[in-house]
Amino acid sequence: MESSSIFIGIDVSKAQLDIRVRPTGMRETFSNDKAGIKALVERLSGFKPTLIVLEATGNLERAVARALVSEAFPLTIVNPRQVRDFARATGRLAKTDKIDADVLAHFAEVVRPQIRALLDQASWELKDLIARRRQLSAMIVAENNRLDRASKTVAQRISAHIRWLEKELERADHDLDQSIRQSPIWQANQDLLQTVPGVGPVTSRTLLAELPELGELNRKQIAALAGVAPFNRDSGTLKGNRCIWGGRASVRAALYMAALVASRRNAVIRKFYDRLRTAGKKPKVALVACMRKLLTILNSMIKHKTRWSEMSLQTS
Repeated sequence: MESSSIFIGIDVSKAQLDIRVRPTGMRETFSNDKAGIKALVERLSGFKPTLIVLEATGNLERAVARALVSEAFPLTIVNPRQVRDFARATGRLAKTDKIDADVLAHFAEVVRPQIRALLDQASWELKDLIARRRQLSAMIVAENNRLDRASKTVAQRISAHIRWLEKELERADHDLDQSIRQSPIWQANQDLLQTVPGVGPVTSRTLLAELPELGELNRKQIAALAGVAPFNRDSGTLKGNRCIWGGRASVRAALYMAALVASRRNAVIRKFYDRLRTAGKKPKVALVACMRKLLTILNSMIKHKTRWSEMSLQTS
């Protein structure tokens, strides 16, 4: 079947792949394994789709995404929250695998999200390592909080667990460094990022893994992707406060910590922060603006391969 307007939604679960094709209305289910993915690719090859949309489902989508991209299908992986918001807006409140496939196909047809390059194996592994490091850090914080309230016997076990977690954290950091060293591009970009006062290993690794678009988009696009772009909240004569929303939470968290340090130790960011505070901006509003400014600087540094010593002269 040939068409210039075929849109396909694929709902991915651990056991199966549910597809919906618009506007034909075709529905079909395949097993989420090598045989099922192969059959799915063969089935879709006759459609020549305009766009295929999958949700990010905690890595369950990786295998089918790779198979589709290897066959040059136009594919994008979208944020589940965007799809659920779209479903609610169109009155689809129920949720099943088949309904989700319907919604994804409709989302593809109406919204037509931008096709982005799929991460390669090394990038997926780096992203997994960053996620694991974040989990270990959270577990250490949680165990330390429990330690304060624990009895002597339990406290000993918690302390032993904390020591083990700290060793695992060291191993995760070592694995991250090894992964980055194996890529000349990643290593060069990390070296550039860490020349900025306030940007340390955690921030630079997070940006490399979770924001691979850094240096490839303009300032507005990268700010929106990271979730630090302000959105208006106006209606009629009411002028609401602008706020940030959406984006990649892990990137935003890393930028927050980097901006917090930079607002004290980075001359350019500190000057910007002080100017906003003098103008009457609240501390949190000023800090979010610093996050956005810092990200804009980092984006430009990666794009032009410029070190901080050169960039600071341009932004001061």
